[in-house]
Amino acid sequence: MPLPVRAIVFDLGNVIVFHDNALLFRRLAERAGLSPQEATLRLTGPLWNQANRGQVDAEGLRQGVCNLLGVDIPDAEFFELWSSHFTPNPSLFPHLETLAGQVPLVLLSNTNVLHIAWLRPRLPVLERFRHLLLSYEVGLVKPERAFFEEALRRAGTRPEETLFFDDMREYVDAALALGMRAHVFTDTESWVEFMRREAPELTLG
Repeated sequence: MPLPVRAIVFDLGNVIVFHDNALLFRRLAERAGLSPQEATLRLTGPLWNQANRGQVDAEGLRQGVCNLLGVDIPDAEFFELWSSHFTPNPSLFPHLETLAGQVPLVLLSNTNVLHIAWLRPRLPVLERFRHLLLSYEVGLVKPERAFFEEALRRAGTRPEETLFFDDMREYVDAALALGMRAHVFTDTESWVEFMRREAPELTLG
């Protein structure tokens, strides 16, 4: 019988909200008059990591992307375009609402300031999380051990009492190495089956 779950840590992308980076690169490419392949090549360099680590602010990120693409996209247009690849996963929301009344929920996300600014008003369920651990605010990124340790510290739990869900196997493996009870998230239906098996003491929505 597994230990009772005392906290749950969730990734954001492709868990709470789906994202399609290929779509983002295609839309940016079209705006800049480039091929999707060329835009992808230009954008998958150091700037992405710098944005996730909070080493560039919102304007620095806009300018950096525009410089890489060779086009000047005004603030308001860029703000919408930069997050145009997100689609919420509402099938998970009732479960998060119900779980929030039973155990602390912690968000652990590699993200940047503009994506969160766009997503917050569109994801009111984030208000149900006890802590939002965002890479650009703490200067850490998954799969760094210190990022997971900070999530456990905020949750106030031991690894073996803490569930972690992420769509990336690399990040799940990092959590498992720390002793967390981690699982790859693919869809809400299989996640519900996992929760009923792994945390039968918790009620789902």
